[in-house]
Amino acid sequence: MNRTLTNTVKPDVISDFKEITKMRLAVSVVFSSVAGYFLGAEVVNFVVVLLLAIGGYLMVGASNAFNQVIERNLDAKMNRTKNRPIPAGRMSVTTATIIASLFTILGIVVLYIINPVTAMFGGISIFLYTCIYTPLKRVTPLSVFIGAFPGAIPFMLGWVAATNDFSIEPGTLFMIQFFWQFPHFWALGWWLYDDYKRGGFFMLPTGKRDKGTAIQIILYTIWTVVISLIPVFGVTGRLYLTPISGVLILILGIGMLYYAFKLYKNKDEKTAKQLMFASVSYITLLQIIYVLDKFIRIWI
Repeated sequence: MNRTLTNTVKPDVISDFKEITKMRLAVSVVFSSVAGYFLGAEVVNFVVVLLLAIGGYLMVGASNAFNQVIERNLDAKMNRTKNRPIPAGRMSVTTATIIASLFTILGIVVLYIINPVTAMFGGISIFLYTCIYTPLKRVTPLSVFIGAFPGAIPFMLGWVAATNDFSIEPGTLFMIQFFWQFPHFWALGWWLYDDYKRGGFFMLPTGKRDKGTAIQIILYTIWTVVISLIPVFGVTGRLYLTPISGVLILILGIGMLYYAFKLYKNKDEKTAKQLMFASVSYITLLQIIYVLDKFIRIWI
């Protein structure tokens, strides 16, 4: 019986740990950071890649755990979050706070081993997400603007980890992911509007699922694609993109823009969900194309 009980409990503990740190989101952030590192590194150091992956996971895990501690009462009101470890009663606030605090300390230490600038940006990301973005979500739609800063840090963090320097190249990577945040989160906010409303969160720029929000989604999608193509013109230092890769990214952007216009036309949850997934595909494939473009040019 004890063996059966142990086998029942362990998966729940693991599942709760994954949930409190939002493992899937953390893995996507690590992916962005590693992509940025490969773009910035002249010689790839796999020890640094490992440290960046660990530090990145700890950084995101800390932010998410603090977020769930702060929003525990609000999470209990929303369908998509009411089964999280704290509102469901499977994890205490104290335990979650300890996890978040340890992850913060360990994450900054690990990133500091890479270089101090990387650790600094990691610390800024945790602070902005936890102390500014999270409280503002119930106050103003401008919270998405604040949240876009920590959300945009991972891609450029990898370049900083490779170079110990912030310049036009990581600045460009930052701007790509910064502008991408808006159509991504507004699509998510539109899709889950009713659930967010139950929690008292203001995510859409106009506060409503209307033409004004849809137009802003279209505009920020266009800006995202335009900024993504700037490296094609050779004005972003060592960050360069060949015209062929530029065309591929333009095609991806047109696909994302298609769903943005479709949302303007339909104004429904289904299309918002499609746009949200299209945005995830866009940023993931963009990062893959950027990295492959660099190494194919080196090999050729």
